[in-house]
Amino acid sequence: MEIEEVLKIAQKLATDAHKEQTDKAGKPYISHCQAVAAQLNTTEEKIVGWLHDIVEDTKITFIDLEKEGIPEHLIDAIKAITKISGELYEHYLERVKENKIALSVKIADMRHNCDLSRISNPTAKDYARLSKYQKILPDLIKYQQESE
Repeated sequence: MEIEEVLKIAQKLATDAHKEQTDKAGKPYISHCQAVAAQLNTTEEKIVGWLHDIVEDTKITFIDLEKEGIPEHLIDAIKAITKISGELYEHYLERVKENKIALSVKIADMRHNCDLSRISNPTAKDYARLSKYQKILPDLIKYQQESE
């Protein structure tokens, strides 16, 4: 299967799986996936950008992704970016850093989540998340640059 066809499958899977969900701004959740994917450079990164929250936040499984034709190395990137219940955040970030595609997608995800202008009335929780990400994001970017 051509990679552009996989991208179309990823977009449809994400759109269908997230259709009833809203993001932190109360907008359709799929707009977050679209915004993350739009920041990325390669088609493979864009595929993972569209699917980065699909296993964590919907009923879709890694097996479902495989059945839909998502290549194994992209499923590995989605596994790397999918948080595991009870996992320490530091361990999660180390796992993300081990996969180049997952790292690029996580950086794009954090950048979008740091954009409080899309939230009409940011809460203390939003500002706490922003503060957390602003501390972590430079380290992830530096790690990515040093790994290239």
